[in-house]
Amino acid sequence: MTRALAWLRNNIDGLVALVLAFIVGMLAVLDLIDVDNVNAVVLLVLGLLAGTLLRDRHLSAQAVRDASSVQLLYGSAIGHAHTLARGGTEQWIFKGGTGTYIRAVTLRSCVENARREQRPLRMQLEILDPADEQLCKTYAQFRTSLTPEGDRTGEAWTTDRTRREAFATVLAACWYRQRFTFLTIGVGLSKVMSTFRWDLSSSCVIVTQESTNSPALMFERDKPYYRDLSRELVASFKQAREVELSRADTVPLADEPSVDQVRRLFDALALPLPATFTDRDVADIVRRALQPRNPY
Repeated sequence: MTRALAWLRNNIDGLVALVLAFIVGMLAVLDLIDVDNVNAVVLLVLGLLAGTLLRDRHLSAQAVRDASSVQLLYGSAIGHAHTLARGGTEQWIFKGGTGTYIRAVTLRSCVENARREQRPLRMQLEILDPADEQLCKTYAQFRTSLTPEGDRTGEAWTTDRTRREAFATVLAACWYRQRFTFLTIGVGLSKVMSTFRWDLSSSCVIVTQESTNSPALMFERDKPYYRDLSRELVASFKQAREVELSRADTVPLADEPSVDQVRRLFDALALPLPATFTDRDVADIVRRALQPRNPY
């Protein structure tokens, strides 16, 4: 019954035209109405049919627009889309693993563009919580299952590497924040691992996977889902543990932060480095934060 009512609602105009045509045809055959009335009804039926055609054309055009609202990107097209997205953007929202690509490319590029154009920049980064050792272990196992030989840097994924990568993203956020007044940046630490990465700019959302062989999805700002994904990223960030980056103001960072500065910084952020981290580990975090290698 419900299906029949839905069909009737969607096709009422065509059904009325068909019924009118049948009734008028029968009356004309029986000579019960004159020619002028027949012509008037014919015009009415044609008008209904024209309206039906226009509606169907509109629905078809809408379906085509919706189908083109999602673009599949492969290989080098993914990097090109990221490059275009960074150009002129006033915001960047990221959700993913440890933020390796964010440090290697996105953060530096967005800050440089904003500084050159003398405009403000807002960034929001949601990454794994490096204090959650089990979560970092799970992520490392996931990455290793995809690429046992390591990523394109040639380095294997381990629990310690995952933690150092995430700490490096926090350090990079603080370092750039101290050097660009108009950078508003927030870092949230998630307790949940995702196999996807979201990057949202002022012009589009790009959804990628850790596997470089998988295609990416791109949703442009004026197409469906952009606003929905933006809302999803904001809601997710609110559920993460936000790092109070303003506390970093008490620990000025040198162009090449020392091991002592980095340790004091993370203590000030209420995110102390693990006791097992040696000075060499801390120096490695600095390298990953300020001299990162692009893993993609």
